[in-house]
Amino acid sequence: MATKIRLQRRGRKSYAFYSIVIADARAPRDGRFTEKIGTYNPNTNPATVDLNFERALHWVMVGAQPTDTVRNILSREGVYMKKHLLGGVAKGAFDEATAEARFNAWKENKQAGLDAQRAKEAEAKQAAAKARLEAEKKVNEEIAKKVAEKKAAEAAAKAEAEAAANAEAAAEATEAPAEA
Repeated sequence: MATKIRLQRRGRKSYAFYSIVIADARAPRDGRFTEKIGTYNPNTNPATVDLNFERALHWVMVGAQPTDTVRNILSREGVYMKKHLLGGVAKGAFDEATAEARFNAWKENKQAGLDAQRAKEAEAKQAAAKARLEAEKKVNEEIAKKVAEKKAAEAAAKAEAEAAANAEAAAEATEAPAEA
């Protein structure tokens, strides 16, 4: 029996969510499976993977063939790195403690890279938000400037109208005593 490690589609339309399963190679994609070893959600950024590391390593060690996507997932999670190191232990190149130390160092390096990437994305998000805020402030200042100009023009027109009314009233007042 040829065993495959594959993705089994779940979720609603246009929002795929996958289970990582061990299945017979002849079984359909969403058909029977032997064991569920994790989940994969490509809808988040970065994609979320929940994997039972020990079971995945076991199945890879006994010869289960992953699909291309699952191979990439397992590689990113370190299953193939651990398999490689255990192969070195089996050949006698180094002992198990050294293999574990190398795997932990690889894992820490990988985590540091992911943290740096997340920090960079967060910084870019903050910079974009700051740029939007600055643009909004600029637009608001222009609007406030136009409103102030309009109010000043209205005040000038009102003052001019009052001055004209006062001049007219003064002219009438000077004409009235002359007639009397």
